[in-house]
Amino acid sequence: MFVKQLHPIWRELLADQLELLKEIEQRVLADPNSIPKTENILRAFRLPPQDYRVLIVGQDPYPKPEHAIGLSFAVPEGTKPLPPTLSNIFKELRSDLGEQVVKSGDITPWSKRGVMLLNRHLTTQANNSAGHLDLGWAEFTTAAVKGLQDALGSKLVAILWGQRALELSSVLSQATIISSPHPSPLSSYRGFFGSRPFSRCNKALLELGLSPIDWST
Repeated sequence: MFVKQLHPIWRELLADQLELLKEIEQRVLADPNSIPKTENILRAFRLPPQDYRVLIVGQDPYPKPEHAIGLSFAVPEGTKPLPPTLSNIFKELRSDLGEQVVKSGDITPWSKRGVMLLNRHLTTQANNSAGHLDLGWAEFTTAAVKGLQDALGSKLVAILWGQRALELSSVLSQATIISSPHPSPLSSYRGFFGSRPFSRCNKALLELGLSPIDWST
């Protein structure tokens, strides 16, 4: 089931991870409290890697079942109130690019504009943050990021927020890395605010000869 959700190019790039993915699937399906919905777990892999030019790495899905939709930091249209981390991302986005940029809490359109919204751990348990840290997702997503790097080479900008995301720096040796503390309320005031990741990302893309991202929501 999980393997079939991967775009064929991802299946080829991650051929040596498919057995691990099958093992993870068995453990996820055995947990009745697992979120997000099964069909959304590998949502970031529906598009081929060549459709992306930016990577944003999150930690694990939001613990509220209604918030977890399979893309890092994204929530459904109309979600109120927003999760605190996403509120902080929007605060920085407005500060960086202007108040008019944010009209909706749904950032899923970014994924169709070249941004891979990838969590380090693709599932968790409902109302239990980091509930699936021991399932093997970190190994799988590390391989996925390496595959993305292999596919795109230097034509990739990686936005890494927080320590878990920064662990991926070693497999992003060719990418342009923009890093800062995580936007969660616990760490956002340690350097996330004022880091201007969105304008810096677009500047880097232009320098690489790539189109900038439309960050509006």
